Amino acid sequence: MSTKQQLTAIIEREGTGYVSLCPELDVASQGSTIEEARDNLQEALELFFETADPSEIASRLHDEIFVTRLEVSVG
Repeated sequence: MSTKQQLTAIIEREGTGYVSLCPELDVASQGSTIEEARDNLQEALELFFETADPSEIASRLHDEIFVTRLEVSVG
C-alpha cells in the first residue's frame, strides 16, 4: 500500500521550455510546458521513491522548505 506525501515543485522558464525542481529531494526534470514539466517531475519523484534505498531518501529529504519572495535593491 502506498502513501501520499506533499512536496514542493518550483518551475521556471528556461529558454523555450520549463525546468521543474523539488527542493526537498533535489530532484529535477523539464518539459515544454508548465504542465509537462510538473508531470515529468512527479514521475521522476515517484521513480526515485520506487528505486532509492531508504537511507538515501532519509539523507536527501529536507523536511522544512520555505518558498518566499524577496525585494532587494539592485545597482
